Amino acid sequence: MRTANINCARCTGIKARALIGLALLLAPGGLLLAAEPQAQTPPLRINADPAFPFSREIEAFAKANEAGPAIADATLFLGSSSIRLWDISGSFPDIGTVNRGFGGATTPDVLRYYKRLLPKARPRSILVYVGENDLAAGAAPGEVANNVLTLLKQLRADYPKAHIAYLSLKPSPIRWTLWPKMAAVNMTVAARSRVTRFDYLDVGRVLLAADGLPDASLFRPDGLHMNPRGYTLWTRLVDAYLDKAAAAELEPASPS
Repeated sequence: MRTANINCARCTGIKARALIGLALLLAPGGLLLAAEPQAQTPPLRINADPAFPFSREIEAFAKANEAGPAIADATLFLGSSSIRLWDISGSFPDIGTVNRGFGGATTPDVLRYYKRLLPKARPRSILVYVGENDLAAGAAPGEVANNVLTLLKQLRADYPKAHIAYLSLKPSPIRWTLWPKMAAVNMTVAARSRVTRFDYLDVGRVLLAADGLPDASLFRPDGLHMNPRGYTLWTRLVDAYLDKAAAAELEPASPS
């Protein structure tokens, strides 16, 4: 009868496991806890469209264009986070300004969204700062310079009468090792300024200390972005440039 005892034990074990499983499913009120599958919280989506990582910033620019009337004869500031973090309206209260800077942008990003970055009215002046993130991402200086020049050529074609200036790539403590590559981009872009008809504005020299290294007191703790002291130096340079450009408009045209 050993076989019968084994079979009986097996039956008892199966019934016991079934009863234990049933007990685990029963709630105190007699309802099955697993009667309905629990909905899982979807993972947090950092960006709704990974193919277009700056879609939210671009959408914000579009809404800004629709929010009010076009700003006539404005100065357009275009580029990456060095533009975005600049208090443009506070730094230039006597002129109309439009800030189209978005953090982390490379020159290809600006070219990709180009049409959607432009203000409704034709700007009187355009200041461009871009290219630094390109180098940080591993792009070669020649490639960066070519992309920057492509952007400046497009701006010149679209705004033949505007004052257009490229702000040189800046030295910073955290990216000091990239400075030779930045200097190469600056040199190439500056050399093409006359042909492409834009101005080259050196905004990097004022950020260097007496020892020739980046002045850490002009930067935020991240060692990359400027603090208000650094932006004050940039504001002075750009303000002087805009004043000079405005004065040139008042000069009589030279006879051809």
